Amino acid sequence: MLRPRNTVSANLQAYVILCITTLIWGGNSVAGKMAVGHVSPMMLTGLRWVIACAVLLIFAAPQVRRDLPVIRKNWLLLLGYGTVGFTAFNAFLYSALQYTSAINAVIEQAGIPMVIFVMNYVLFRTAFSLAQIAGFTLTLFGVALTASHGDITTLLSLKLNQGDAMMMAAVLVYAGYTVALRWKPNIHWKSLIAISAFGALVSSVPLVIWEFSTGSVIWPDAYGWGIVAYAGLLPSLVSQILYVRGVELIGPNRAGLFINTIPIFGMLLSIVLIGEALEPFHIVAMVLVLGGIAVAERGRPRPATSEQTQ
Repeated sequence: MLRPRNTVSANLQAYVILCITTLIWGGNSVAGKMAVGHVSPMMLTGLRWVIACAVLLIFAAPQVRRDLPVIRKNWLLLLGYGTVGFTAFNAFLYSALQYTSAINAVIEQAGIPMVIFVMNYVLFRTAFSLAQIAGFTLTLFGVALTASHGDITTLLSLKLNQGDAMMMAAVLVYAGYTVALRWKPNIHWKSLIAISAFGALVSSVPLVIWEFSTGSVIWPDAYGWGIVAYAGLLPSLVSQILYVRGVELIGPNRAGLFINTIPIFGMLLSIVLIGEALEPFHIVAMVLVLGGIAVAERGRPRPATSEQTQ
């Protein structure tokens, strides 16, 4: 049976949007690793939201004024989105990269979709299929193949440390943010991002103060400012806008599965930016990850039970 053209169009739009989103997030992970020694984690977290809020002040202010009555009723939720999904996740991510390897970090980030599945089932009894579980497993195997540079047995030698614990926290908070987007009020996306970004800025201030108090703050050098500018414009603004739209189009379970492409894009960006060689296992892993998404998408619950109808 053919699906309605508008459904096919919405799915295609969501796939493109979410791939661009995860490409940017892959770049965010690479930038976070490159920032070590050039700008401290909380300073990077805070400055990126200063830049993002400055940009949003220019082009989102008129829409925020129009949505002000709804914003007043939902201000705590909107600020919470920024605190949890924007500040907490990136603070944990950038801090983790001070202590753990990129291999550990990307593997642990790949756990976000499964946490989303579990949260949705426990809290809302959202239906999911065995095909979605199979697809998740396939993409996770592709991620592991990439992270281990083609030798899965090397994963057995990885050891958890402080950075890994921080990445586990990052996984939990971002999965929670994704699930909580179902409660976002009916306001324009510009207003949603602007107020959330303001919440991120406010919530990052205590973290920067804490970093100052410990004597571990590093002001950005020229290289660090380049990283701050990237983080403040693309991961902080463009990707958040696109992710919210992707979740709106196909729901949190299906959108969350695309997070598994972050390590793939991160690896490709590492090849371009750091000069790593393209190996055959990179191509195999890409096929596994994209194939897993295709399996999960094809075998998802039908519209009557899918979260897309919620």
